[in-house]
Amino acid sequence: MHYFVTGATGFIGRRFVKRLLERKGAVVHFLIRRESEGKVQALREWWGVGAARAAPVFGDLTQDQLGVAAEDIQRLKGEVQHFYHLAAVYDLGADAASQVEVNVEGTRHAVDFARAIAAGHFHHVSSIAAAGLYEGVFREDMFEEAENFEHPYFMTKHESEKIVREASGLPWTVYRPAMVVGDSRTGEMDKIDGPYYFFKLIQRMRQVLPAWMPSIGLEGGRINIVPVDYVVAALDHISHQDAIAGRCFHLVDPQGYRVGDVLDILSRAAHAPRIGLFVNAALLGFIPRGIKKSLLALAPVRRIRHAVMKDLGLPDDILEFVNYPTRFDDREARALLKGSGIACPDLKDYAWRLWDYWERHLDPELHIDRTLRGTVAGKVVLVTGGSSGIGLAAAHKFAEAGATTIICGRDQDKLDEACREAQARGYAFVAYPADLSDMADCDRFVQMVLAQHGGVDFLVNNAGRSIRRAIESSYDRFHDFERTMQLNFFGALRVTMGLLPSMVERRSGHVVNISSIGVLTNAPRFSAYVASKAALDAWTRCAASEFQDLGITFTTINMPLVRTPMIAPTKIYNNVPTLSPDEAAELVVQACVEKPVRIATRLGTFGEVLHAMLPRVAQIGMNTAFRMFPDSAAAAGAKEAGKAQLSAEAVAVQQMLRGLHF
Repeated sequence: MHYFVTGATGFIGRRFVKRLLERKGAVVHFLIRRESEGKVQALREWWGVGAARAAPVFGDLTQDQLGVAAEDIQRLKGEVQHFYHLAAVYDLGADAASQVEVNVEGTRHAVDFARAIAAGHFHHVSSIAAAGLYEGVFREDMFEEAENFEHPYFMTKHESEKIVREASGLPWTVYRPAMVVGDSRTGEMDKIDGPYYFFKLIQRMRQVLPAWMPSIGLEGGRINIVPVDYVVAALDHISHQDAIAGRCFHLVDPQGYRVGDVLDILSRAAHAPRIGLFVNAALLGFIPRGIKKSLLALAPVRRIRHAVMKDLGLPDDILEFVNYPTRFDDREARALLKGSGIACPDLKDYAWRLWDYWERHLDPELHIDRTLRGTVAGKVVLVTGGSSGIGLAAAHKFAEAGATTIICGRDQDKLDEACREAQARGYAFVAYPADLSDMADCDRFVQMVLAQHGGVDFLVNNAGRSIRRAIESSYDRFHDFERTMQLNFFGALRVTMGLLPSMVERRSGHVVNISSIGVLTNAPRFSAYVASKAALDAWTRCAASEFQDLGITFTTINMPLVRTPMIAPTKIYNNVPTLSPDEAAELVVQACVEKPVRIATRLGTFGEVLHAMLPRVAQIGMNTAFRMFPDSAAAAGAKEAGKAQLSAEAVAVQQMLRGLHF
């Protein structure tokens, strides 16, 4: 038996050819472009046959008679008993012109070629999309009744099937598979399409919410999904039966599920929150189409929608099919499959395999280099306050990852020591002395960086000053607030604004501002420090909104207590659980790699929520801690008198609230 197959290198076609070749004595001639000749040997190896049984025919679907040479047409004439046309564009996101060229004109060329070689039977693999958006149950004997072809994919699948049906003198059979997903036994799939578009959304829900928390989903219309192994087996079996000429068969799931049910099944497979409440998407139908179009035409709505869809990997028109109105009857197909052992498996039984394969092989995140080296190698990174503490630990990570790492600080000896340490580890820092509390020196430093490096790709505003002193001990120390604000806010602001124009010019740049957990918890005794960091936080939020469309991003890190030289004078911190500088530097790395808007610990976030929802309770709690921990002797204007004595309650609070400033 001789077969001819178009689309033999595709996801369905490759598996279908393999099944055909399992038939004794089968020879498959398959269409392939001349430039893809190098793939032939790999295909034969995958099919497990030699050249005698898998013969390439070079041509092009977009050319008359498939662009096959005249001698090949003559050689194949009268030899091919079954011609299978599988080649098509299945991508909803493809442009209309390419879909017409391949799906419509390509089918016309395939039919003409089949006539030219006098093929015994033309098998056309269409799609349930040929029904358009038909309201109700679409039977296998229905075609002209199809309606609503606004989307080019639906239109081209209908038109291509029409060409086959009107092919005079050529026996034909049409097969309409439902939405094809991966293999029900292995989960294997070749691309993200159909329900796979929602996998990223489900994954995000799993990352944010615990599995036991029920979520809300759309009920939507019915969606029909079939695994590729069922399509291949059913197509092979039915196409070799008698009395199938002039008939159409639906290769669908007889049961079918609503969109919400499919999402719930996939959520269970992903161990994500299950959908506990379904909202019927048809309720949105009461909004007139004109009003919906007007809303989507508004620039803010359009941009937000585009950003969300892009982030989740959803094509812009996917939401048009949430209320899919068509159900498909497949009695003719099931009648021919009866007794063969071929049946469509239940999605519930193989959804976990689809999810597992997607997460291991198709998740777009797998193909993004999330390492620090992949992010900063060859880039210029500036870390202020980089001669010690968090800044130095972060600088080591950047330099080790291949970045041109600039550090600055007031103490030349510390800068020299940092450079020697880097050199001993096999890389180098570029160190500049700078006093960022002096605005004139800030300007000098920025101009030097621009002149020597042309700007920076990553700016880490780490330089800072902290003062632990109660307000009642600061009545005559207004300069504490001035000098803290001068470095923590004005210094960081001066450097950032000096470097922003070069970032805008390149339409690229990321700014990381080291803030404090105290901004979220309103830590007592740190009013000067927290106020300066809160000012920087507020400025950052405004700047992020202004520069969002210019490729410049900002991350605020509400850093918990870190054991650095800055906290050394406060003796009660000696036995407090803190982050190490290296652990804090990992948060800086995360900020540069993932570029989130904010990084905060769970304790910090809890403090912020508590102050927002129960401000009086939060104030009482913080006041209790304030009275529990004493001022340092230095803050009180005296010399440090040995180790600070804390009550058992204070020690317990320190251990429970790791990272908070007291």
